[in-house]
Amino acid sequence: MRYITATLLLGSLALTACEGRITSSEPQPSLDAQLRQNIGGWGVVPIGPMQARDAAMVELGRLLFFDRILSGNRDVACATCHHPSTALADGRHFSVGTGGTGQGAARELGPGRVLGRRSAPTLLNSGLGMTYQFWDGRLNGSRAGGFRLEDVEEAAALPHGLPDILVAQAMLPVLNRQEMRGKKGDVDVSGDANEIAAFDRGEEREIWEAIMERILAIPEYVARFNAAFGHQGRVHRFEDAARAIAEFQMEAFTFTRSPFDRYLDRNDAALTAEQKRGGLLFFGKARCSNCHAGPFLGGQGFVNVGVPQIGSGGNTEPPLDLGRGELPDNEFYRFAFRVAPLRNVELTAPYMHNGAYPTLDAVVRHYNDVPDAMRTYDARHHAPAVAHLHHDDEATVSAIAVTLDGRLQAPLDLTEEEMSDLIAFLHALTDPEARNLGSLVPARVPSGLPLP
Repeated sequence: MRYITATLLLGSLALTACEGRITSSEPQPSLDAQLRQNIGGWGVVPIGPMQARDAAMVELGRLLFFDRILSGNRDVACATCHHPSTALADGRHFSVGTGGTGQGAARELGPGRVLGRRSAPTLLNSGLGMTYQFWDGRLNGSRAGGFRLEDVEEAAALPHGLPDILVAQAMLPVLNRQEMRGKKGDVDVSGDANEIAAFDRGEEREIWEAIMERILAIPEYVARFNAAFGHQGRVHRFEDAARAIAEFQMEAFTFTRSPFDRYLDRNDAALTAEQKRGGLLFFGKARCSNCHAGPFLGGQGFVNVGVPQIGSGGNTEPPLDLGRGELPDNEFYRFAFRVAPLRNVELTAPYMHNGAYPTLDAVVRHYNDVPDAMRTYDARHHAPAVAHLHHDDEATVSAIAVTLDGRLQAPLDLTEEEMSDLIAFLHALTDPEARNLGSLVPARVPSGLPLP
């Protein structure tokens, strides 16, 4: 009897232990199931193929994008600061506009010129569905409500009825003296007076008309505008040029087949295990998706993420750059900048509005402990011309901390392995075709000016 009782007791204990093991080893959701569940709440969907664009308009836009005739001194094209060789950005901390020489990171200031306040953002996947443009979002709006430029430095009355924010954006660089227009008294590359620079603030329409007079003095451009827009009784305006440039951007700069896009299309094999673990972190513990959400993983909000202050500063409190907080009625957004869309982010170094970080590894480490990064940032890895523009005094760091986003005020405590996985996921956002953009450069432009 004692034997039977002991046997039953042992059997009961064995069953209990076995049941415990069964409970603890119940099938866990797969890595893919976890990742797809995490992605689900952030509005992330495949970008999908682009709607077909008019070929004549796209080609006109391509030629205009690479033609320096749009600039007052005939020395700068759109592609000067958004070149295919630097992933449609300029690869710099601070942009160098008219009067400069060279290309990309090697571009140098001309005599009497000053550096731009910020870097030129990439145009990769930059426009579709966006309601803001520029680092501070000063251009905003929609086709239904119209587009507005909120800028304390360069105001502009944009034409009514523009079809897209990219068209509105393409209207603006030619107005900016530092970027493309030039200073009063400038002469162009042939030694002639820069007639575009002679106009004063408030004469935007006259500037646009003067540029079109230049363009339409070239027979090839006349033929191309007629082919793209028709010619019977039509007067071609700069809005047409801007629309053609925007159509080219949407056609040529939108990339939709990254590994992540293919994963969103239900191809589990499109991402490596490391990239999937990184995705779990992106949409989970690392909290990246709190800001980088939606189809383009960003682009629609403004956040103070504690970026080191480097540069000459803005217009209201130099040498500090207040970002969106510099715009009227935006005191809440002091030191906040537009959340960059992350599609193809691997290709667009240096990072942040002022190129503060040279690598994605450095960016991830910044976010892993923002308060520490703000106080220990080392600018010595920059060239001396940039390093000396770093403002690390206690007053500046404390001012940034006042409006630092609350989600970044405590460390994330990511391990080295987790940070590596997160970077691997960011690499999965690159469409392979975005690595080779050289075919976008035309062999020549109708003005006959040198290509940038």
